[in-house]
Amino acid sequence: MRKSCLPAVLVLAGWLQSACPAQSPAPEPAAPAGQTTMPTIEDLLKMIDKASTDPQQQTPTPWSGPIRLVFLFTLLALLPSILAMMTSFTRIAIVLGFVRRALGTQTIPPNTALLGLALFLTLFTMAPTFSKIHQEAILPYLNNQMELQQSTEIASAALKDFMLRQTRTSDLAVFVNMARITPPAQASDLPLHIVTPAFVISEFRTAFEIGCLMFIPFLLLDLVISSILLSAGMMMLPPVMISLPFKLILFILVDGWGILAQGLSLSFK
Repeated sequence: MRKSCLPAVLVLAGWLQSACPAQSPAPEPAAPAGQTTMPTIEDLLKMIDKASTDPQQQTPTPWSGPIRLVFLFTLLALLPSILAMMTSFTRIAIVLGFVRRALGTQTIPPNTALLGLALFLTLFTMAPTFSKIHQEAILPYLNNQMELQQSTEIASAALKDFMLRQTRTSDLAVFVNMARITPPAQASDLPLHIVTPAFVISEFRTAFEIGCLMFIPFLLLDLVISSILLSAGMMMLPPVMISLPFKLILFILVDGWGILAQGLSLSFK
């Protein structure tokens, strides 16, 4: 059971590993006899991998089995929120929310339907990346052909490659400057804890640009309806009530949902 759950935390473990890069401080005095030191992320990955491939091993480790389980379940609890911000889900969910606001239908479609559509569009757009991770990282690890640390690095590199294709260079430069590190020769050499926030703000900007473009035709229709009502002297009638059926008809006639799904899918590089 432990081994089947471990591949699900490959990307998150890689993110934590890059967010806590190894440093080389001055050597410290050895710990007193009988006192154990706190293991690093690399040591923890090696311990989990060794325990999963050889359940009968009796070698004492700095962390006991229950603590390793707590660490594993903590990663699984954080996995949905981390992966939601490292995939195409953010852009799709924001654009769908803009479309509902532009239509003026308030709670129609409901949040559950919009999030479900965003989830399946995310799976569609991320299918090549997930397939690459499955073939090059998860399957070799399950077949005992590589260690957990190497599998984590391969999965993290595949996800990083997707994020870098969607991230603006200016956004990467912002976080590189804030981290006060020397810009590498290639963007792929940047750690995940710098690429991830740059990717998120790039997705926010792109999603808001698409949402503003979606608002324009519906806003023009609202202006036309308002002008007609004012010229007819019907100032007490809310323009939104009259324009809503016309916006719905327009959206249906142009196959709005199909165009929206196609445009969102093709917007990812």
